[in-house]
Formats: sequence, C-alpha cells, structure tokens
Amino acid sequence: MKRSLPPLNGLRAFEAAARHMSFTEAAHELSVTQAAISHQVRGLEQRLGLRLFVRRNRSLLLSEAGQAYLPPVRAAFDQLHEATEKLLNKDKGGALTVTTTASFATKWLVPRLGGFQRAHPEIDVRIATGTGLVDFAREDVDIGIRYGRGQWPALVAERLVAEDVMPVCAPSLLKGPNALRKPADLKRATLLHIGTFPDDWQVWLTAAGVKGVDATRGVTFDLALAAYQAAMDGLGVALGRQPLVAPDLKAGRLVMPFDFKMSTELAYYLVYPTDAIRRRKIKAFRDWLVPLAQTEMRASR
Repeated sequence: MKRSLPPLNGLRAFEAAARHMSFTEAAHELSVTQAAISHQVRGLEQRLGLRLFVRRNRSLLLSEAGQAYLPPVRAAFDQLHEATEKLLNKDKGGALTVTTTASFATKWLVPRLGGFQRAHPEIDVRIATGTGLVDFAREDVDIGIRYGRGQWPALVAERLVAEDVMPVCAPSLLKGPNALRKPADLKRATLLHIGTFPDDWQVWLTAAGVKGVDATRGVTFDLALAAYQAAMDGLGVALGRQPLVAPDLKAGRLVMPFDFKMSTELAYYLVYPTDAIRRRKIKAFRDWLVPLAQTEMRASR
C-alpha cells in the first residue's frame, strides 16, 4: 500500500523551527537560509492544509495543529536517528572478514594484525584463506588482499607490497665441501618448486644468466608455506618472494646463498568494491593497512 507522506525537508524544517521557536536558528542548524526554512514550512502547511505556526512580528508560536503534530514528528526523527546510530555502530564493530592467501596471511598480515586490534578492539577480524577470486556481492567477505597486477574489474585495487624473487635455503647448505657459493652450484642442489609458479626457476635462472641447471627437477609443493618450510629444514633451495620470506631471513631460519634478486611486475593489493569504503569497519582496516604497507616499503628501499 502506497504511503502518502509529506516532504521530508518540510518536516525537518518544521521540527527544527518548533524546537528553537525560530526560523533563523533552524536555518543555522540545517545549514540553509532562513528563506528556505520559511519556504519549506509553508510548503508543508499547504500540503497538510493546516497552519502549523502563528507568525507574529518578532515571535513564533505553534498553532493548535502544530502542537498536536510536533510530538509524533519529533518521535519519528528520534527513532530514525536511533536506528541509524545502531546500524552505523553495528557496521563499525562486529566481524570483518578479510580474504587472502594462506602464505601472505601467515607470513605478512598476521604478524602485524595486533596493531589493528589494538587500534580497533571493537572489530573482530576473520581471516579467510584461498587463492580463488571472490564475489563480494554474493560471498560473506568484506575486503581482500590479492596477488597480481592490480587489474580486477569493478574493484578498487591499492598496492600494498611489491616483491623480489630470490633463492633461499637453510644456513646449513652454505657449509661443508658441497656448500652453495655461486648460482651454478644449484646443479647439485634439490630445487623446491611452488605449484602455482611452475616456471619460476626457469625464469630466475635465465634472468641470472645461469646455464646447465635443469629447472624442472626437484620437489613440488602446492603451497608456498610448505616449500619455505622444506627449505628451512634443509631439503633444498626454494625461490622466495620477499614479503613472504623476509621474517625467516631476518630470524636466520633462511639465508640467501646468492646476491641476485629478480624483480617482478606483480604485487599484493588491497581490493574491495568501490562503495564498500563507506562502511566504517572496512574504511578502518583500509586506513590502517595501506599507510603501514607504504611506510614499510619506503623503509626497505
């Protein structure tokens, strides 16, 4: 059933003018001119067919109709205000679901997440890992961190972390008579492959100018985490991506046997639908994460 409602601007003007008993004060509150308030109230009166105010030279009084109309109008605005505040507070707090890869979550995001929790204890973060693209309109996901060139249709993509690719291994592989000293020594080492990057070793060997190494042999893992763990355990040499192996390099669990790093055009991006930034918890996460990543990138150069 279609509702027959008076104009909202007229109701706002009436309620504000009645509360202040002044068109001037109502205009100041609503950031419009006094003439606009007068016009909106007059339009409301014409729509109702009733006078809401008794206008005198230097004063304003509510008519009998205005006195009867004001309480339910004010109650309606109070109810709208309360409902809006509840909605915004619920969106500001509650759960925030972030999707990213297991490797990035474990090696980069989670070690820094405490900073966000301290700044926003009202927001419960849920980390969902996976490599597939998500449909923000259909899936229960608020924001994502994805790896690529930053080109995802209909999504905002903000660059977080770039990467260099380089061989990494356990410190033990740099010791003894068969120690790795130069890239050509890889011919006698076990190469550790990551299934999602099947050509990594061939590309790196070519970029480094290394010949005589069979880039196809070795052990393959479906997760980067497993390949890095195998490298830490001394099984062989993995190609590490800077953001993911940086903590293990810093702790000495992994080392770089050679100096050569290969830069790529790929990076990790924060992605979200254009209108999602209006939601407070998503904006809070974005405003924490992007400056943090940019600061760390500048410091690492």
